[in-house]
Amino acid sequence: MLASILTLLAATPAAAAATPAASLPTPIPVGTLPPAAPQILFHNATIAENYPWLGTTVEYLFLIATVVLIALMSAQTTKTEGLSGTIGGRAEAAYHGRLGLDQQITRLTTFAAYSWFILAFAFFWITR
Repeated sequence: MLASILTLLAATPAAAAATPAASLPTPIPVGTLPPAAPQILFHNATIAENYPWLGTTVEYLFLIATVVLIALMSAQTTKTEGLSGTIGGRAEAAYHGRLGLDQQITRLTTFAAYSWFILAFAFFWITR
């Protein structure tokens, strides 16, 4: 039994030396880079990335709507009637003739505010 153990021990280094060295990694020469890993995309392309002209157009329209809204809001006059004008009404409320400057500015401001909101939503949607 001792002889068989000694035979096994003596044969093990020889068997290890006989195995090919192919399992060892080959060294990389100095000054070279390892091969690059393939690029992985983590997100789908947005609408603005696919159609850059659309994103630019909505962005410029949004900026124009912002400037127009600020200008119209600063041009409006304040109404100090309070609750008395709402409950009692006014004599001009029954007659709808030609709109005055204040009513025209109010309608333009409402249109600018709605367009600003729609453009903000559209800009968010195409850039997400």
